[in-house]
Amino acid sequence: MAKLILTQEVTGLGAPGDVVEVKDGYARNYLLPRGFALTWTKGAEKDVERIRAARQAREIATVEEAQAVAEKLQSAPVKIGVKTGDSGRLFGTVGPAQIAEAVETAGLGSIDKRTVELPERIKSVGRYTATVKLHTDVTASLDLQVVATK
Repeated sequence: MAKLILTQEVTGLGAPGDVVEVKDGYARNYLLPRGFALTWTKGAEKDVERIRAARQAREIATVEEAQAVAEKLQSAPVKIGVKTGDSGRLFGTVGPAQIAEAVETAGLGSIDKRTVELPERIKSVGRYTATVKLHTDVTASLDLQVVATK
C-alpha cells in the first residue's frame, strides 16, 4: 500500500489535502503520473496545510451559497460554441476549462474548472450533462449544449 497526499479532487477517494492509502499500482500508474497526488513524506506533510488552504479559498463557503449556485446552474442549458468539421465532429474535445468559461460567459457565476466532472469525452455537437461539485455536500447537474460555430 502507498501513502499519498491528494492534490486534486478524486471521485470516490478524497479531496485535495487528504492523506490516503491506496494500492501501489493505482498510485504508480494513475494518481502520480496525472498529478492527482504526491508521495507522502514528513516534508510533504507540511504541504497538506497549504493545499487545504488553497482548496478552502476556491471552495464556496457555506452549503446555502452552494445550493444557490447549484439552482442557477441547473436553471438553463449552457451553450458552448466550437469549431467543427463537415460531419459535426469537433477539432479536439470540450474540457472542464471550456465549460467553466462558458458558465461564466452565460452569467451563471464562476466555477472552478477542477470541480467539473464529465462522464464521457465531448467529441461532437449535441447535448451533454456534466456534474459540478460545488461543496462537499452539494453537487449540481449542468446541462450543456455544444453547437457548431463558423
